[in-house]
Amino acid sequence: MTAPTPPPTPPAAEMPFLDHLEELRWRLVWSLGALVAGMVVAFALLSQVDIIYWLERPVLPYLGGRKLVYTTPGAPFSITLNASFALGMLLATPVIGYQVWSFLSPALYRHEKRIIVPVLAGGVLLFLAGASLAFFVVLPFTLGFLLSFQSASIEPMLTVEGYFGFAISMALTFGIVFELPIVIIALTALGVITPAFLNAYRRHAVVLCFAGAAFVTPGADPTSLFALAVPLYFLYELSVVLSTILYRRRERRDRAAALAAAAPAPLADAADDGPSRLLDRGGVA
Repeated sequence: MTAPTPPPTPPAAEMPFLDHLEELRWRLVWSLGALVAGMVVAFALLSQVDIIYWLERPVLPYLGGRKLVYTTPGAPFSITLNASFALGMLLATPVIGYQVWSFLSPALYRHEKRIIVPVLAGGVLLFLAGASLAFFVVLPFTLGFLLSFQSASIEPMLTVEGYFGFAISMALTFGIVFELPIVIIALTALGVITPAFLNAYRRHAVVLCFAGAAFVTPGADPTSLFALAVPLYFLYELSVVLSTILYRRRERRDRAAALAAAAPAPLADAADDGPSRLLDRGGVA
């Protein structure tokens, strides 16, 4: 019997701690530079179009021909700057993703490298899907419900700050909540949870989805609550499926490693050990 096969080592040699800090510093510098460059390009592009008109389109049908008002002189510039930051972040995502990958990849095993790229891409797509669902679908329905409630007695006068704060909060909430599959996959990969655990608490997950949606939705209205809770539960079911696939794949890999460690010594090793056994018994090799 041979000794158990040692675990695979990372492909790159281990760096000193100070070298890691130096590399991290430059990765952050390049990422920040890409973000600033993306914001400059985005601000130049958005300054040529009426970005406020495009962002206020979900609320225009409920204004009755009126316009949003603002109470501070810097509100239009602040809105354009925030939109430039969001678009600049989107433009800088490839550079930032490359810097993150270049910093983490030397410490990853081969099977981890095959997982992390789809996970990062899936995280970005899920965030964009959640934010788009909130802005283009949920926000108009929510505004219609809220602005028609008790509308015979009072008249709304929406400010730019109030509307955009509400819309951005909803978009960010949906985008972050849509990261649920990524979180569950990470916890499964770390061994914190298993598919059996997720299946056992499925009914509890329904209650938590509605309770969490009621807690994080900015409007506190039934429209946005159901619009967030229902996709959240479907994302939970998707997470169960992905967790099961990842868990079974890891089990197969562990079984293969165990079988390789328990395999008998090759015949060549036995032949090489023959002279040493003869010498131990007083024979001549």
